[in-house]
Amino acid sequence: MLIDFFLHLKSARLPVSTREFLTLLDALQERVVSLSLDDFYFLARTTLVKDEALFDRYDTAFGTYFQGVNAIFDVRAELPEEWLKREFERHLTPEEKAMVEALGGFAKLMETFRKRLEEQKARHAGGSKWIGTGGTSPFGAYGYNPEGIRIGQAGSGNRSAVKVWDERNFRNLDGDVELNTRNIKVALRKLRKFAREGVPEELDMDGTIEGTAKNAGWLDLHLMPERRNRVKVLLFLDVGGSMDPHVELCEELFSAARSEFRHLETFYFHNCVYDHVWRDNVRRRFDRVATWDLLHKYGPDWKLIFVGDAAMSPYELVEAGGSVEYTNEEPGVLWLKRLSGHFRRTIWWNPEPPRAWEYTRSTQIVLQTIGAKMFPLTLDGIGRGIDALRH
Repeated sequence: MLIDFFLHLKSARLPVSTREFLTLLDALQERVVSLSLDDFYFLARTTLVKDEALFDRYDTAFGTYFQGVNAIFDVRAELPEEWLKREFERHLTPEEKAMVEALGGFAKLMETFRKRLEEQKARHAGGSKWIGTGGTSPFGAYGYNPEGIRIGQAGSGNRSAVKVWDERNFRNLDGDVELNTRNIKVALRKLRKFAREGVPEELDMDGTIEGTAKNAGWLDLHLMPERRNRVKVLLFLDVGGSMDPHVELCEELFSAARSEFRHLETFYFHNCVYDHVWRDNVRRRFDRVATWDLLHKYGPDWKLIFVGDAAMSPYELVEAGGSVEYTNEEPGVLWLKRLSGHFRRTIWWNPEPPRAWEYTRSTQIVLQTIGAKMFPLTLDGIGRGIDALRH
């Protein structure tokens, strides 16, 4: 059954490996968790899923495969009686254990349960014998019997069942959404590059153990600098005009980037970057930053990210004085060439769908200027953009 589960995950486009599957089997054999469906769900996710971005896809695949608890616990199969007894008794109060004895004890309860499963051929409701809903049978749901086994009941009712054999429905999460802050954070994490820098103030456990061992048991305390993300990112955000419908999406991207990157500098522009940008849109008219200053201040090792729809008049790109805000002395494409030439890694995220790019002349000019470095502002596009910044 677990092999079928493994193959089901692969068919759901989850990159699970045989080695990880063997790790899962070893964990089950060593009884790392109990054999409840909830525990198995978390254990399998821990051992098989390597990327947090795949959790939603895993939830969907898990929910479609395990339609009921009997997918794991097949009471018709041979199950260790001692294991079942320990698992059942773990959930019982002393009063409930005394109630079980009223039916003849645990062994009698399970023997009768298996016999009823073999005899019963159809769904049953009410009554005092068959497995079904309502009634006073020891086996079923939505009824009452103090010594029973509950099967297929959503909720606990009288909370007096020996074992819950409920169907579990794991809700689909974010597998089909376009973007949200959490998904953006997961995508951006692929760009992180950690190194230890600063004052040594964290305990170096391995070094301390090794030093203490070499010191004949006398404590030799070793410290090390904090582990920090060394990636440096320049984020240029287009604002106003045709970007207004994308404000919420850009806010989510900015929020995610700010939490993921320690070295992040953010600047704004309108339609295209010219000889200046700004940090605060409220103060944009009198508090500007010269683009030349950015080229001198930030080295080529910084990652440059443009975010904008590249939708404007072609004159704003190719003509001096083409800006709609002021008289620019040099055309926008010249500044784009300078920026993309200075920084080793440059990308452009576009919130408009790629199918619209070929019909926008200005977008084609931007693509010709910076190269094939424009990606849609979707989960897949963010992922491909991050890969381009890494390589």
